[in-house]
Amino acid sequence: MPELPDIELYLHALRPRLLDRTIIGVRVAAPFLVRTVDPPIAALAGRRVTALRRLGKRLVIEAGDIAAVLHLMIAGRLRWLPPRAPIPRRIGLAAIDVDAGTLAITEAGSTRRASLHMAQGAAGIAALDPGGVEPLDIDEAAFATALTSERHTLKRALTDPSLFSGIGNAYSDEILHRAQLSPMRLSDSLSPAEMDRLFVATQATLTEWRDALVAEVGDAFPERVTAFRPGMRVHGRYGEPCPACGGPVQRIRYASNEANYCPACQTGGKLLADRGLSRLLKGDWPKTLDELERRKRGAR
Repeated sequence: MPELPDIELYLHALRPRLLDRTIIGVRVAAPFLVRTVDPPIAALAGRRVTALRRLGKRLVIEAGDIAAVLHLMIAGRLRWLPPRAPIPRRIGLAAIDVDAGTLAITEAGSTRRASLHMAQGAAGIAALDPGGVEPLDIDEAAFATALTSERHTLKRALTDPSLFSGIGNAYSDEILHRAQLSPMRLSDSLSPAEMDRLFVATQATLTEWRDALVAEVGDAFPERVTAFRPGMRVHGRYGEPCPACGGPVQRIRYASNEANYCPACQTGGKLLADRGLSRLLKGDWPKTLDELERRKRGAR
């Protein structure tokens, strides 16, 4: 799912292509995408794009007093195509046409989750805001207040859109590794020094990735927006060496998500119980990496 750095990358690419341009028309290939009818999406035609901004993990295209609020979810992506280009077959959901080109909204896979809500005025946009604080626009005191407002694990707290805006599965893994904190630590259990580490890691991780992605793409339109990038420290790197200590990155799975972490750097060498391996090992969960490897060999 595109997160804060990825949405900011899209905005960087869209501003010179859409901002201050008049929308010629909107074409919808997958009606399920549009979740609201008032105002109608057709009302965008003939209007000038007056603002482009991020609302959590959503992208907001404002055209005067109405706005299209797009949530790409897991597999949704954007493409920039020549003017009036056909909507891509099979994966194409909709297209917004301006004189300079066509913004195509696509979604891979068979499960359709991307959504577009039409909003009227600032109040309509605000109604779609999950309410989380902007992690790059706050000080440490506001960060701590948000983190401890509800008792969750750090992984859940960072990815809760009602607490923090724009952080998802990928960058929360990277933040927690940088802060040297377990994803399963409770949000109200941090010492002042640990809270400071987490705050600094959050702002540094998001800023550095945002800036790096923008610098990599330059004036081009991003063709590959993914949650798995070569420079990531732990996310998507299960079994690979941790760049800080060389130990194997581990993961825990829950619901439809997973958390990636380094035991040596984040949990004092302890392994966190993983649902899949817990079944394999019949609940007799190892406490160290060496013990895990011995159990795996014995289970084969």
